[in-house]
Amino acid sequence: MNFRNTSQSWGVAAKLFHWALAALILAQIALGIAAASWPLSPAKLDLFVWHKSTGMLILALALARLAWRLANPVPELPADTPGWERAAARASHALLYLLIIAMPLSGWVVSAASGIPFRIFRWMPLPAIVEPDKVLADRAALVHFSLLVLLAALLCVHVAAALRHHYVKRNGVLLRMLPTLGRSQ
Repeated sequence: MNFRNTSQSWGVAAKLFHWALAALILAQIALGIAAASWPLSPAKLDLFVWHKSTGMLILALALARLAWRLANPVPELPADTPGWERAAARASHALLYLLIIAMPLSGWVVSAASGIPFRIFRWMPLPAIVEPDKVLADRAALVHFSLLVLLAALLCVHVAAALRHHYVKRNGVLLRMLPTLGRSQ
C-alpha cells in the first residue's frame, strides 16, 4: 500500500487523516451535546475543556489534511461517473473542508468573546482572537450551532454517497478509502 495517493487509490496518509477526523468529529458532536446539556458542575466544565480541545485538534488535523490533499493527486472517479456527480463530489468535499475548519474557528470566537481563558487539554494557552463581547459570543454560538446542523446534514450525504457507490454502483470508490481494503482496484 502506498503512503501517498495514486490516481487509483488513496494513500495511507490520506486514509489516516480521513478516519482520524471522522472519529474525532463524531466524538466532538457527542462531547458538544453532552457539554451543552449537562447541568452546571465541574463535570460540565471538564466536558467543555475536552470539547474545545478536541475542536483545536480537529482544526490542526483538517489544515494538515488539506495541505496533504493539495500536494497529492486525488484518485479519479470511475470513467462512467456523470459530470453532475463529479461536480457534486467536488462541491461537497470543498464544503466539508470549509465546515470542518469553520466549526472550530467559530467555537474559538465563542470562547474568546465569552471572556473565558482557555488552555488546550489544560496545557497550551489558546490566545483570544476577539475581545470579550456578549453580543458577539451569542451570535458566534448561533453560527457554531448552524454550522453543526449543516455539517451533520452534509456528513449524512457523504456517507450515503459512499454507500451508493458501494452497494448500488458497485464501483470500488468506498473500498479505496477503507483502511485495509484500499488497494488499487
